[in-house]
Amino acid sequence: MIGLISATAAGAAARDRLAAAWPDRVRVYDGPVGDAVRRAFAECEQLVCFLATGAVVRLIAPLLGDKTADPGVVCVDEGGRFAVSLVGGHGGGANELAREVGELLGAEPVVTTATDAVGVPGLDTLGLPVEGDVAGVSRALLDGEPVALRAEVAWPLPPLRAGAEGACTIRVTDRLVEPGEREVVLHPPSLVVGVGASRGAPADEVLGLVESALRDAGLSPASLAELATVDAKADEPGILEAAERLGVPLVTHSADELAVVEVPNPSDAPLAAVGTPSVAEAAALVGGGELLVPKRKSERADGRPAMATCAVVRRPGRGRLSVVGLGPGARDLLTPRAKAELRRASVLVGLDQYVDQIRDLLRPGTRILQSGLGAEEERARTAVEEARKGQAVTLIGSGDAGVYAMASPALAEASDDIDVIGVPGVTAALAAAAILGAPLGHDHVSISLSDLHTPWEVIERRVRAAAEADIVVTFYNPRSRGRDWQLPKALAILAEHRTPTTPVGVVRNASRADESSRLTTLGSLDPATVDMMTVVTVGNTATRDIAGRMVTPRGYRWQASQEGPR
Repeated sequence: MIGLISATAAGAAARDRLAAAWPDRVRVYDGPVGDAVRRAFAECEQLVCFLATGAVVRLIAPLLGDKTADPGVVCVDEGGRFAVSLVGGHGGGANELAREVGELLGAEPVVTTATDAVGVPGLDTLGLPVEGDVAGVSRALLDGEPVALRAEVAWPLPPLRAGAEGACTIRVTDRLVEPGEREVVLHPPSLVVGVGASRGAPADEVLGLVESALRDAGLSPASLAELATVDAKADEPGILEAAERLGVPLVTHSADELAVVEVPNPSDAPLAAVGTPSVAEAAALVGGGELLVPKRKSERADGRPAMATCAVVRRPGRGRLSVVGLGPGARDLLTPRAKAELRRASVLVGLDQYVDQIRDLLRPGTRILQSGLGAEEERARTAVEEARKGQAVTLIGSGDAGVYAMASPALAEASDDIDVIGVPGVTAALAAAAILGAPLGHDHVSISLSDLHTPWEVIERRVRAAAEADIVVTFYNPRSRGRDWQLPKALAILAEHRTPTTPVGVVRNASRADESSRLTTLGSLDPATVDMMTVVTVGNTATRDIAGRMVTPRGYRWQASQEGPR
């Protein structure tokens, strides 16, 4: 919960804007400001104070304890010009909160945390449990000192400015280790513990077994990703409570799924009870990996038979491939999610001219693999290969990466051994439509006229189907020096079903500095004025030119009668 505190009418107005935008995230604290701050500090994870920073410093100073537990505090000035991350930038999430508040209120976020200021990822912001000399190693990264990265477990990390050697060390491991001097230990969630239990097995027995299995194998509980078991045990109280106390999810699998997993220690007892010869080992191994701790049983002080079993598996680190659409070109049409993925990438793959568009958004140390036009399949293969090495890879394309861009060839190369994240972007058809008016108000289709990879016979069949169905058509890749007849042919097909006065919108370099657009008609469009940087949108029989804007009615009955809601 985010506590909101204000003292003046101007502050209250901005406070109320946040409250209206985030009704489920915030709580307004009224009354004397000092009392409000103290109550919010005790009850909330974060605070936004519409007060001077000096006043807030004096109010929270006696309340500060541990930066890992204190709430994050953001100050917004009376004029709403700045959103200042005051304390808890990383641990309390104040840096990100300042950016969110700034975006909502139109204020400039002010973040002075050193790592954020110079673009180096904070070691305590990677989403992994961290131990050791975080401050010292972070300072070495900031100062450009050599820092060694020792990844005992492959894990997709952002660029850390670390190499093979250095006086400081970043160690990535699931082992139970004590950080050395000038060392930070990151624990990736690479361990899965499979558990089996008799009905009524006490939670303490299940929990004790899991903890002892990890400890005896020298493995860190901080790297535990999940407990896994058979569906029949999904509601077993002892297993459920053990997972809750360990702070990990309980994942269940069907007996049929577990029965086909090869295990070293099958048994007749679980086969008779739940239909699979193994629960603990099979549940841990079902997703693949290395069996670190074979099936072991719990030990009971009273000498009675064990009621729980477990096995521990290290799953291989999975690379991460994000496929990002950069939008049509304007920076303000690049989505926040796309920006976040660009900053997360340790490897960026893309067309050289697209890389140049967003190079300033990358973190220092990001490895860039760029190539020229015509190398789409090569870029897709490269991105997948880098992800398979356990890297955090971002593959970029213009517009939306799934529309005539890089998502399709990349996913054709990828298998289920990497994680793939798609980040949508504003595609050219949408950018052009917004400039033209509302040409896509009803059913519409996008068709590429490039026959480099698709036979013209297929393209023509699609154009003809759209023409006969009276669907608005947006043409991508309409005309180039080597392909100058396809657009006239496509327009001729549409003209068989639409009048010469049908509106046609032509937009070149949508959203870019040299953007141009015009509204013409099907009978008047000169294909020679169109090139590869142009998007051509042809209306249907209902599309109209209204006040110089291209509009396709939504087609609802109330529009025809002018009755009902607008």
